[in-house]
Amino acid sequence: MGKDPGAAMKTLSRDFTAIVFLSVSLFIVALSQLQSSSSESGLAGAPMRMGFGARGMAMGNAMTAVMSGDLQAYYNPAVVPFEAEPTAAATYGVLSLDRKLNFLSYTKSLKPNAGFSLSIINAGVGNIDGRDNDGIHTATYSTSENAFLFSFGIKPDPNFAFGVTAKILYYSLFEGIKSTTAGVDVGVIWLLSEELTLGAVVQDITAKYKWDTSQLYGQLGNASSDYFPLRKRIGLSWMPKNYPMILSGEFESLGSALYVRAGSEIEVYEGVHIRGGIDQVAMNADVPAKPSLGISVQKKVANWTPSFQYAYIFEPYSPTGIHILSLALRF
Repeated sequence: MGKDPGAAMKTLSRDFTAIVFLSVSLFIVALSQLQSSSSESGLAGAPMRMGFGARGMAMGNAMTAVMSGDLQAYYNPAVVPFEAEPTAAATYGVLSLDRKLNFLSYTKSLKPNAGFSLSIINAGVGNIDGRDNDGIHTATYSTSENAFLFSFGIKPDPNFAFGVTAKILYYSLFEGIKSTTAGVDVGVIWLLSEELTLGAVVQDITAKYKWDTSQLYGQLGNASSDYFPLRKRIGLSWMPKNYPMILSGEFESLGSALYVRAGSEIEVYEGVHIRGGIDQVAMNADVPAKPSLGISVQKKVANWTPSFQYAYIFEPYSPTGIHILSLALRF
């Protein structure tokens, strides 16, 4: 006998209600535990923690356990073996205060049970007004903070994969002051059922910036290191079989701070997805949350599937929010 559609809808409604209830309860608990403490946002590598691409940022960066759609190894290197088709993506960010944030990526699965990804993150600040001791303009400066990532994942079981990302970190801070170092991310992902996925990641292992200002200040200069805070995340995503949507949530330990984030995606029409999320819900730090929303449109053309994606992130302390524009191509 076929499955009763009414029973299926009741089950979907019950599961959806339970997840919404748990999500709301989680945020109430998180918000009730807000305490004043030092923020991790001022530590090294802050632009590298803003997210990657319009899809992930629109979903509040709650992507640790998401393993469908356009996948990014930035969030979890274990997802790359699940990428169905080779995918290239380019992202341009529009930020206030003369900042920049751009991304490039290419992801491909390797038969029979592996995959790899190449990614670039480019961030920085321009139009920095240089002045002398008398306040007279001398020059216009800029900074450039970059990460070059190579990710590789293996799927030893159809329902389980693990992966690692090796990344080169390059920061040009000022004339003669540059840093080139390396870091590592490791991640795992489990398909618990046809609808539920669990993921876990540890990021920025050994990541740091090393500075030597002796070239600029001579004998008054010194050598120092700025370490990235270690990131530890665990997340869960739910993708119902009978409904074109994804709900995801995760906890993150970032140095001494604890955060919660959540995201959603729903296909409202064939090839059209709307997204929403909330990032940086702090449990023990005085840090404002960052809501987000977005949309994407894709259309298959012959053997190519281009996709345009947009995200808007409400950014605290900034004159305007962040606009993220991504173009992805499956082929």
